[in-house]
Amino acid sequence: MCFAMRAALVGVMTLLGCDSGPAVVTDDAGADTSVVAETGSPDVATADVATEADADAGDPIAKLLALTSTCKQVSTGLYALNAGDTPTVPICALTGALFWKADMDVDCDGKQTTQCNLGTDPDYQNQTAVNDSKNMPLDAANLPYVVVPGKSSRFDFGAAGLKLGDVILVLYNNKIEYAVYGDVGPSADIGEASYATVQALGANPDPSNGGVDAPDVLYVAFTGSTALVAPIEDHAKAVSIGQSLLAQLVGP
Repeated sequence: MCFAMRAALVGVMTLLGCDSGPAVVTDDAGADTSVVAETGSPDVATADVATEADADAGDPIAKLLALTSTCKQVSTGLYALNAGDTPTVPICALTGALFWKADMDVDCDGKQTTQCNLGTDPDYQNQTAVNDSKNMPLDAANLPYVVVPGKSSRFDFGAAGLKLGDVILVLYNNKIEYAVYGDVGPSADIGEASYATVQALGANPDPSNGGVDAPDVLYVAFTGSTALVAPIEDHAKAVSIGQSLLAQLVGP
């Protein structure tokens, strides 16, 4: 059985409940002003979990990782991370995009700079598969671009809708850089990006010993007419186009 006692205290009437129920505080008119569970403060942990879930639901990186957690393979074969390695990397399809997960070797080809030359990179070449609007090779030290494997029996990127100059999103260590498809590499290997791309993502850009060795880098290559950046060296435009295409891909 429950007993209650009413007491006047600075114009506030307090009804003391039993141990089995909550304490209810009322005002002079008898209306409830608060309800606090006897176990303590409100369920803050539950509120925090809900807040984190809402944040994840609106996080484009979290959405992108979820979207690319499984692969709809469109390549007939696999690619190696480096020449001589066992092929392990498939090319996968999304709506309006292709993706793959690989390492990130440093490409320094193109315009000769302090960072990119024969002295810093023994494999340096002064050309890229596409030139900029001034008919000059791309500047690997300053322009984020990605190297895509050449056509082979395992896959043809061109036939799949990817063009030189299209935006390629590169995700590493929870950070996104928007690059362009700027050079063509060996047909059996995958996972290479320009000095500027590697540097922007916080990895060591040194072409002789830098890059990312593990297959921890996600590449999302957007296809279609809206993915093309012109002029190709306009990085601000690549970012703008990339952000718009990512929003379309992952949804609101």
